[in-house]
Amino acid sequence: MSSGSSLIKFMGLAIGIILLSDATNGDSITLFDFTTISNLDNWSEQSDTVRTVGKSKATLVLETTQVFQRAILFTLLNVLPSGAAFAGMRTRVSFDLSPYENITITCRAQGNNSNYKIVLRHENLTSNADPTYEAFFEVPTLDKEFQTVNIPLTDFKAYFRGQEVPNAKSLNTANITMFGLQMYAGVYLPIKQSGVSSLEIDTISATS
Repeated sequence: MSSGSSLIKFMGLAIGIILLSDATNGDSITLFDFTTISNLDNWSEQSDTVRTVGKSKATLVLETTQVFQRAILFTLLNVLPSGAAFAGMRTRVSFDLSPYENITITCRAQGNNSNYKIVLRHENLTSNADPTYEAFFEVPTLDKEFQTVNIPLTDFKAYFRGQEVPNAKSLNTANITMFGLQMYAGVYLPIKQSGVSSLEIDTISATS
């Protein structure tokens, strides 16, 4: 992997922290290069099973063949009667994204759904009582070619349990400490999703 890593103690456990990559050309910097990474041990699931009623599932795996390697985010949304469901993966990081304007993903989507979120936390805030900072993006499943998707950092808004928090502090892009990818059912949104999906990812970068 092009990013370095470090171990810290968090709630008594040694947890890997992904440090900002050295792979930069001035206008962009590689945050995750899944074409060269050796494992995904730093990633963990964050799906709706954190609540008693949750039934969804996510996993992030490496697909390695004789000619290429990439990551695949597999998700299963089992939507509750309330319309709620989410399934995702996340990793602790130490990123200063303040010099950049976008998060850029090279990816391809298949399956039932095409709408995803990037979920960020900042300033080492990890409590479930703290808001997350989320931005939405779409990867059409009918397009079989890999696409470059740009998500402006200005799109990230604070959310708590799926609802926007209008008066929350703005995202501190200079101190990003958690990065996540999530599939969502859309309980408070006009978009409604369910079932099985996959997102194949080559790289995730910060770009100007």
